[in-house]
This record gives sequence, structure tokens and C-alpha cells, in this order.
Amino acid sequence: MNDPATLPLNDVQARRPSTHVSLSRVGVTGVEKVIRIRSNGSEQLFYAELECFVDLGPEQKGAHMSRFEEVVNEAIDEVVLSEAFKAETLAAHIAGLVRDRQDGCRAEVTIAARYPEHKLTPASGARTQEIYTLFGSAVASEKGMRRLVGVEAQGMTACPCAQELVMDRSQERLQEAGFTDDEIAQVFEAVPVATHNQRGIGTLHVGCPEGCDETIEASTLLDIVESSMSSEIYELMKRSDELEVVEKAHMHPRFVEDCVREMVRMATERYARLGEHGFLSARQENLETIHKHTVVAERHGLLGELAREIGEGDHVARHVTMREWLESA
Repeated sequence: MNDPATLPLNDVQARRPSTHVSLSRVGVTGVEKVIRIRSNGSEQLFYAELECFVDLGPEQKGAHMSRFEEVVNEAIDEVVLSEAFKAETLAAHIAGLVRDRQDGCRAEVTIAARYPEHKLTPASGARTQEIYTLFGSAVASEKGMRRLVGVEAQGMTACPCAQELVMDRSQERLQEAGFTDDEIAQVFEAVPVATHNQRGIGTLHVGCPEGCDETIEASTLLDIVESSMSSEIYELMKRSDELEVVEKAHMHPRFVEDCVREMVRMATERYARLGEHGFLSARQENLETIHKHTVVAERHGLLGELAREIGEGDHVARHVTMREWLESA
């Protein structure tokens, strides 16, 4: 009787499927690793979650799932431990390996890593640790490598609508108290007017098409996201910092839509060199305080078309989604 351990393994994944149709993406999600990434000129350990996908032809029953884990471990052990890469570079390295090992036409890898940044508060200069999320994605295909870099950060927004309502009522009270229109205008110019505010979550992705070798720093993306809101926020603040943040927010009221438009404006100016087919995705989510719901706004599209829409009022610009841009590779 033959020993089962010595029998050749039957490659079930290589069999013909019962339904002869190709699949867009097959892979694994929720792969958790501790990796070393270079970001903003320094190297540090990140807790990261990875997703790996490959296309599947109509004649193959299944992908070799164990090979995804093998490729991820190989990239981390042989590449990251010897030289720390940027998140999107690591994703590109893994995507290239996945495509080769799975014999696919196209492979896609996404890394989401939580990491700390040390910042100084605006008034007291206290050193505080802020946690951000860094995204790195890559698609490997016959055309080359397509990369996507993103960040997620929190901030604060002050509602312009409620502020105008408070201002109108305050103006009526000041007029009744005998103040002139000029005096009232001077008061509103000098004193922030009350309104309700929200904690906002901003997300910005910028994509480099094949052949693009531009460097996109996470710190630049974070600056764009945080400055698009009414004010930055900090985990640790002294009273002077609280005063600075609250005053700044109420002097720069913004809707959720304003935040997205500011991100798009700043990012299209900053990354114009990526060319017509560079990609941009901006999203803002505000956690309301006087309502029980959450409000969201987003915009995505090609950099060239977005720049023309802003500069020339071209309202026929397409809203190319991140999934469409990645899959167009």
C-alpha cells in the first residue's frame, strides 16, 4: 500500500472550473504584519494590514492562496529587514512577486499602516504624539507599476451656517444696545462668533501612473488634509493650546464640502507634475455634534481633468473612482 505522504500532490487549483469565466480579483485580506517602513526621512516599525489580489483566468479553478502569505513574508524578511522602503514601494515589490508567483496578468496589493508622528502644540509648544494612517497601494501589470499613496488624519471643523445665524442674532442685540453698524463690524472682525463644530476625518490619496518615479511624502499629504479643515487638533493640549485651536477653527468655518474642495485645490497644485493621468481622491467625514448623523463629501478623478475644472470651469470632468483608476492598469 502506498504511503500517502509519498503520493504526488494533485494541484486542485490548476483544474478547469465548472463555469468557464475569468475573475477580476482573487486573493486574501486581513493579513496582519509588523513591518519597517521609511516615512518622512525616518524608519520605524508599523502595525500594518495587507490585501493581496491577482486576476484569475477562465481555465484555472483557483489561485494558490498559500503563495500570497509566502510572498508577503519573503518581502518582509528579505527586503524590509535589510532596507526600509516607503509603503507604496513595498506594495509594488509584493505586487510584482504576486504576479509572477500566481502567473497572473495583473496583481494588486494594498498596505494600511498605523503610525505615530510627534508634533508641537500651537501655543505652548508641548510635544504630543499623534496617530495617523498611511496607505500604500500598487498594481503590477504588463504596462508597468501603478502606485497610490494616501493618508488619513483628524481635525476640527466649525459650521458656517450656524455661525451666520448666531451672528445675525448678535447683530440685532448689539443694534438694540445702541452700537453703530461700523462698531458692530469691528466687533465681528475681532471676536470669533460661536457655532457648533465637528471632529473631522480627512482622507487623501494621490496616484502615480506607470512610468512615474515621483516621490510622494506622507508629511505633505498630511499637511494638505489638516490644513483643509478649520483647525488641526492635538491629543495633548495646554489651556493656551485649546484657546488657539478653538479661536482658529471659529475664524475659519468650513462645511464638509469646503474641506474636500480645499484638499483638491491644494493637491492639484502640489502634484501637477504627475501629469494628466495622475489620480486624486479626497474624502471628508464629519462627526456631527448637534445632529445624530455623520456627513460625508468626496471627489475623485484624474489630476489633469481636475486642474482644468478648477482653472477653466470645465464641468464635464469625469469622476474617475479609485477602483476604476487602479483597474485601468
